[in-house]
Amino acid sequence: MTTFPFSAIVGQDEMRRALLIAAVDPSVGGVLVFGDRGTGKSTAIRGLAALLPKMKAVAGCPYSCDPGQPAESCPHCAKGGPRKSGLVPVPVVDLPLGATEDRVVGALDLERALAHGEKAFEPGLLARANRGFLYIDEVNLLDDHLVDLLLDVAASGVNTVEREGLSVRHPARFVLVGSGNPEEGELRPQLLDRFGLAVEVTTPTDLPTRIDVVRRRDAFERDPDGFCRGYERADRALQKQLTAARARLPGMDVPDATLEAAARLCLALGTDGLRGELTLMRTARALAAFEGADIVAIDHLKRIAPSALRHRLRRNPLDEAGSTARVTRAVEQVFSQ
Repeated sequence: MTTFPFSAIVGQDEMRRALLIAAVDPSVGGVLVFGDRGTGKSTAIRGLAALLPKMKAVAGCPYSCDPGQPAESCPHCAKGGPRKSGLVPVPVVDLPLGATEDRVVGALDLERALAHGEKAFEPGLLARANRGFLYIDEVNLLDDHLVDLLLDVAASGVNTVEREGLSVRHPARFVLVGSGNPEEGELRPQLLDRFGLAVEVTTPTDLPTRIDVVRRRDAFERDPDGFCRGYERADRALQKQLTAARARLPGMDVPDATLEAAARLCLALGTDGLRGELTLMRTARALAAFEGADIVAIDHLKRIAPSALRHRLRRNPLDEAGSTARVTRAVEQVFSQ
């Protein structure tokens, strides 16, 4: 199936930037995209999947293990033998709303059990998503028992399955990406806190942008391959920029002044815990690496603050301004001092 090119998406700069940052540094903690229907949320996420550079993985491993990591942490690689490796696409796995728990975490391989009398594990969606992205559309409508399961796995990076005489632990580290429409219900606070970045998308209100979106979408549907060829060069340039940013990231310097500014901003907003500062620092560092900067500057903090902090604010009944407006106001106050 042909995917709409990431570089062909019109507008929605905050959403595209947040997804690219998560691709540069998965430790940011994933991306939540909330907003109107038909604003390109799913299109952008699927476009990112086609853009990601390939990764090294152990050949034949259902968990796409990194050949540089110890084999003992993986039930497949721990069996011994040579670990051949190759380049594979970064997995981007859809988790459907109606998925059963067995499909998500994995279960007994019934075919092998009935045919050979063997108890074997059939990996689920979490196994496929290891070292990649797990995408949940309409994440605010996800069943509570699956939310609890995702919270456990996201915190530990390990999926544990104990049922029907099976006991399996396998790596399950993934970037969680969710999208949804806030009119259809709010996200549980525990899951909301697991997303590093939260992005608000709205329907474009200016005429040229709306016309450009419709024109590009129509051209893509009429001739998908021809349309994609027109954006191959732009997508390749983005891919090279991602690869360079990942290589640059470990050496990025975060000055004390930038860390102090992040802490002052979180204090001014009254965010709970220290996850706000950590996410803000990691996000600003990834943005600086993506843009080719030498150090993480105050400007990087200011630009990324709404995405990193808007979903971490306590409700204030005396302040009728929305969370984005509150962050913007705090940025102006803190950084004008």
